[in-house]
Amino acid sequence: GCLGGHPQTRTPNLDRLAGQGVLFTNAHCAAPLCNPSRTAIMTGLRPSTSGVYLNSQPFRRAPLLANAVTLPLHLRGAGYRAIGAGKIYHGNPDAASWNDYWPSLKSNTPPSPAPAALPANGIPGSGNMDWGPVSAGDEEMGDFQVVDWVARHLAKRVTDPLFLACGLTRPHLPWYVPKKYFDLFPLDGIELPAVRDDDLDDVPPIGRKFAGAQGDHKRITGARKWREAVQAYLASIAFADAAIGRLLRALETGPNGGDFSVVLWSDHGWHLGEKLHWRKFSLWEESTRNVLMIKAPGVTRGGGRCGRPVSLIDLNPTVAELCAVGPRRDSEGTSLLPLLRNPGARRDAPVLTTYQRGNHSLRDERWRYTRYIDGTEELYDHGADPQEFTNLAGRAEHAGVKARLAAWLPKSDAPDAPAARERD
Repeated sequence: GCLGGHPQTRTPNLDRLAGQGVLFTNAHCAAPLCNPSRTAIMTGLRPSTSGVYLNSQPFRRAPLLANAVTLPLHLRGAGYRAIGAGKIYHGNPDAASWNDYWPSLKSNTPPSPAPAALPANGIPGSGNMDWGPVSAGDEEMGDFQVVDWVARHLAKRVTDPLFLACGLTRPHLPWYVPKKYFDLFPLDGIELPAVRDDDLDDVPPIGRKFAGAQGDHKRITGARKWREAVQAYLASIAFADAAIGRLLRALETGPNGGDFSVVLWSDHGWHLGEKLHWRKFSLWEESTRNVLMIKAPGVTRGGGRCGRPVSLIDLNPTVAELCAVGPRRDSEGTSLLPLLRNPGARRDAPVLTTYQRGNHSLRDERWRYTRYIDGTEELYDHGADPQEFTNLAGRAEHAGVKARLAAWLPKSDAPDAPAARERD
């Protein structure tokens, strides 16, 4: 709600936290999928540097990252205890990073109940693009169990430096959450996003391929399930918000309420049919823009809103500085501390997002410029076209804008990191 997202979204706890610190309204991921996004945050290196572009590439397999000092490992070296639960990395928790992890140093996500009959949405071939209510209480869901584990630690007096990570899975697919969250959003009143049937006509072939790779839009709209899908996503967001509220109450009522900095982020955005596309896996605004808010005692003031373009990779040096530990020299992010102190401070660099090797998008306060590996381009003016309906890349009057943003593209693209072996 605080970011002006879907008008029916219910996020009272996220909105409350946003009002207590600085909300970044123009934050973007380093990559629009879980593994490379989280790898960039935790190592401080862009996909074009590390070679981790896909979910199938465990970051420890990348030659540059085999012995990487991740953010929690960096803090541990400075005397912090690093513990966590839930989904922080994609795949396993990376045992080297932590002193303790729940459920274990080999498993990051406890199981959750699923509907009895699958696919629950009744669409054949849905795969994990599935949704439906479960007949379970909050306490049976893996995310609430993660929060309970973290809350038990927040109930203890912390006397030594502590880095505590809490990873919630929802609203990741599949959208299985208790029925009461579906009931918050009556199906007959669900609002659909604005789309144009010709929206991809001015998009280069690679962009159209990314949009159509899953076949989701045709499958969902053909089954007349678009409203059901949006309802399920809103329900999953409401469920996640309730879990976050439980976590925040544990912090606020515990003995350390005023001592923790709180950093809340999502690892990418999400399409619900915008640009005839679903999921992430693209270089458009709905995929790259994400949630980011920070509350830091003695640094932030309540009600701060920052519209400067920032990247999730900036969290690596920012958290290190909030923990009074210098950032690593190899980190490619830029600390957000000046913006935490003054959300209107100057910041000139655009944000870089990469999807697969050689495909990059740059976002500043007004423009999005995308260049694909074959040299084809997209350019959108967010001042006049926030839904990115009209590709301006071919218009001569915008050559200067493209040249300015293109200067920030990576000078080279690292080779793809090795993929996981089949048994992994």
